[in-house]
Amino acid sequence: MAKAVFTHSTTSRYDDACEWHYHFPRTYLRTVEASLGDLIVYYEPRRSVQSDGSGGRQGYFAVARVLQVEPDPDASDHFYARLGDYLGFTHSVPFREATGHYYESGLRKMDGSTNKGAFGRSVRRIPDEEFELILRQGFRRELEEWEHREAVAEPALTYDRPVVEAILLKPFRDQAFRHQVREAYEKRCAVSGLRLINGGGRPEVQAAHIRPVSQKGPDSIRNGLALSGTFHWLFDRGLISIDENYKVLTSPHGVPDELDRLFLPDKKLILPKRLEERPHPAFLKWHREHVFKAA
Repeated sequence: MAKAVFTHSTTSRYDDACEWHYHFPRTYLRTVEASLGDLIVYYEPRRSVQSDGSGGRQGYFAVARVLQVEPDPDASDHFYARLGDYLGFTHSVPFREATGHYYESGLRKMDGSTNKGAFGRSVRRIPDEEFELILRQGFRRELEEWEHREAVAEPALTYDRPVVEAILLKPFRDQAFRHQVREAYEKRCAVSGLRLINGGGRPEVQAAHIRPVSQKGPDSIRNGLALSGTFHWLFDRGLISIDENYKVLTSPHGVPDELDRLFLPDKKLILPKRLEERPHPAFLKWHREHVFKAA
């Protein structure tokens, strides 16, 4: 097994869905197969431009595990890497720091400039120590909290224990997911718009999975909603859901009439500013079909 970097662009012609699968040509088959069973990091280039005109992050933004490699049944010489254990970074990591440091040494020429030939490869192997450093930067806040917490369900992480082990632990993943969702929604409830901060300076809003992890939902910000405790309870029990236009649906079963005054006008959600952080239609559709009590 070997660690790798997968380049993902929102404007790519490939059939990518970063939480589930990565689509690639035969050129990269050996490199992807070498990473089978191991972890990879995603990189988004600057050339990736959103429909709102904003540019790509030009940085590493998530980690995932390669579970399976299989041919694309509809395109010869193309393949899919099926993925699991997806977790987005809470801090996008640039490929090069202002100091001139490259997180992938293979991208740096002897004269300190960028090796454009290496950079042009969409799938690249990466040494374990460089992979771990990228993860440490991507989860630096979570790791600082994790390494200093006094008591957790799992043994505390130390510098002798690789970060790649920590990201597979549920408490760590929950913590990272919570931070991402709260930040994306600016610590406001997506349904009510309320932003409540407790006496300790912490937001009261919770991070809800749209498709639960127990039902094969990923720890992806696109599978998350920032909700107050009340709306989180209603959402998990299928008493409210979200339609394809990001409008709140209410069930005829058990939703008090007085809750109507807490909804935003037209029952529209507050959404993250970045398009790639908004709820994915596939997750919302799953919730409507498998959780929502529509009738």
